[in-house]
Amino acid sequence: MINAGISGDTSAGGLARLDWALEGDVRILVVALGGNDALRGLPVSQLKDNLARIIQRAQARGVTVVLAGMEAPPNWGDQYTKAFHDVYPALAAEYHLALVPFLLEGVAGIDRLNQRDGIHPTAEGDRMVADTVWKVLQPVVQGTPGS
Repeated sequence: MINAGISGDTSAGGLARLDWALEGDVRILVVALGGNDALRGLPVSQLKDNLARIIQRAQARGVTVVLAGMEAPPNWGDQYTKAFHDVYPALAAEYHLALVPFLLEGVAGIDRLNQRDGIHPTAEGDRMVADTVWKVLQPVVQGTPGS
């Protein structure tokens, strides 16, 4: 397992690094991008396009993709929040992906599970995030050839 994430990065940054992240014998790619897009209020259409391009390029290489959903903070308004939320299940359906509905389920907004910035999980929060991802990832790993 390789963590190719960069703190503060957007979906555009993830797309820009994709070729590097897919070097070698990559079988499964967990795409967990979008939180910083939402924090910056970037266009939802841009998020969807960037994620779709990541998925397409990974699948073209025979890589199984797992998509981790994110939620937008409410300060951008109901329309933005709903449109942002809808990106993840729509892409999962379109590209036949396993979906983690919300990466920070049970962690977001809970002070004791987040660092002082209120955004990034503490060690305890990280363990909960890992458990959330593993519930979706485990059957994918077990069904992937060569695993």
